[in-house]
Amino acid sequence: MKVTLTFDNGPTAAVTHQVLDTLAAHGVKSTFFLVGDNLRDPANRAAAERAAGAGHWIGNHTLTHSVQLGDSPDADTARREIGEAQRLIGELATPGRLFRPYGRGGIQDRLLFSRAGLARLRRDEHTCVLWNSVPRDWDDPDGWVDTCLADIATRDWSLVVLHDLATGAMDHLPGFLEGLKGVGADVVQDFPPDCVPIRDGRVRRSLEHLVAD
Repeated sequence: MKVTLTFDNGPTAAVTHQVLDTLAAHGVKSTFFLVGDNLRDPANRAAAERAAGAGHWIGNHTLTHSVQLGDSPDADTARREIGEAQRLIGELATPGRLFRPYGRGGIQDRLLFSRAGLARLRRDEHTCVLWNSVPRDWDDPDGWVDTCLADIATRDWSLVVLHDLATGAMDHLPGFLEGLKGVGADVVQDFPPDCVPIRDGRVRRSLEHLVAD
């Protein structure tokens, strides 16, 4: 059983540092998908720089995390939410240009992408990383660990979405990592292929069911 850990919606300086401390103590590498606007705060950017320096991968999780690409399908939204966020991430982007769309509530439906958004991702040679395990830590900060451990037992390779936000959920990250060890999970940094529909701008499988009409 493989598990890949990712953290969305940060950086949130204090919580991101807490997560980094925990990951370091357990020898785990992960990926942080950052909201571009958060990087305008120097303390948040410093946390992101620490993450990159420690060998964690850094990806783009839109500029504002306020509008799904399929909700606003014009080219300007794609330019702003994808392109401006990437500009703010700058040299922190590793490896290449990782992008995760905003999927409200963790749902993957036709609001996930727009035609203009896909064109932007292809043009700028992004690698798009989706997910297959969302324990809703933001909604259940004290119970998400059991939910996630039960969920990852249902598949060979889980790509888990967590959030380095000030909800208290990350107080339970040490227990979760111990739980992964207890079930013999192999925690890896790579992504399961079926969660990467676009790699370096090349579409690898149909996304029609995730694109707004």
